[in-house]
Parts: sequence; C-alpha cells; structure tokens
Amino acid sequence: MAKRNIVFKKGRYYHIYNRGANRNKIFFEKDNFLYLLRKLKEYSKKFNFSIIAYCLMPNHYHFLLRQDGDDPLNVAIGVLFNAYTKAINRMYNKSGTLFEGHFKCIEVEDDKYILELCRYIHRNPVDDKLVERIEDWEFSNYLEWIGNRKGNLLDTDLRDKYFPGGNGYEKYVKEFYSEKQARNEAREYLNSLRKNNMR
Repeated sequence: MAKRNIVFKKGRYYHIYNRGANRNKIFFEKDNFLYLLRKLKEYSKKFNFSIIAYCLMPNHYHFLLRQDGDDPLNVAIGVLFNAYTKAINRMYNKSGTLFEGHFKCIEVEDDKYILELCRYIHRNPVDDKLVERIEDWEFSNYLEWIGNRKGNLLDTDLRDKYFPGGNGYEKYVKEFYSEKQARNEAREYLNSLRKNNMR
C-alpha cells in the first residue's frame, strides 16, 4: 500500500472517497449498495468509527467519518473495500481491481467545512443528474439528516449540534447553488447562443 501523508488519530474527521477503475461502475444493482452499507455498519462497530455523511454513487463513493477509537481508520476502510471487491468479483465472475487505486483521504479540521462537505456529499446525486430531488436517492444518509428516515448510519450528535433533529438542514442543502450547476447553466446558455447565431 502506498504511504499516506495523513496520520489517522482518535477524534479526527476524514473525508474518504474513491471511484471505479477507468470510471467504471462499482455498484451494479441495488443489492450491491445494500451489501456495502451492511458492511459499513458492521465495521463501524468493529473498528470504532462514526459515520457522519455518506453517499454511494454508481461509479464512486464519499464518506465523512470520525475515528473514535485507536484503530486507524485507513485499516477499517481497507478491510471494508477489500471485502466488497471480493464479493463483487465472486458474484459477477470477475477478477482484478474494482477501484482506481487506493482510496483518497482528506482530514477535515474545521466545523464549517464539515457542514459544507456534508452538503456536497448529499448533493452528489442531484448535481450528477441521477435524480431531481436529493431525497429520491436512497443510498445516502441525507434522509436521516433531515429526520425522514430512521437509520443507524449517522452520528446524530454532530447533526443535532447544528441542526437539532435535522431542522434546517434540508434548507441548507437545497438552497446551495453548486459550482457545477452554475457551469452547466453557463455552458447551456453559450450553446444556445451559438445555435441561434448559426441560423
């Protein structure tokens, strides 16, 4: 495994993400998503880490996690995705790597950035145009954040510190005007101008 510059420590927050090799899918059907979420729950207890925000997308994933014990979080994530890759290879009679190298990781130290990151993670399905409404994507813990689904893949203490019971989080997320959205709208506008000028 390549050496990481990040030192994983108890009480610290980490944004962990990766995508499929050659940007290919890493989840092929609903059961794949659910299998990984079951494993995430299992390993969060075994390796003592908390799940703040997550979103599983067809060809990539994002986690915001807090290491609560002494076991380094990178070990837990390595075990999690090693188990997932083996299961996928068995299920679909595949072999080799599923991911684009080792997972990426950023330590998050600022509370304001933690909230911005949660919003970014939860907006992924809308910003990538997989759904029109964030709540329609079931493979994130956004619904737990806004109090519309009971689940145990969320550290509610951190959520409730800023959005008690989830109140206000929906507005915080939905009113955000993403850079990607702005770029897409600008591109569409410029394309329409070009088309009109060619007539």
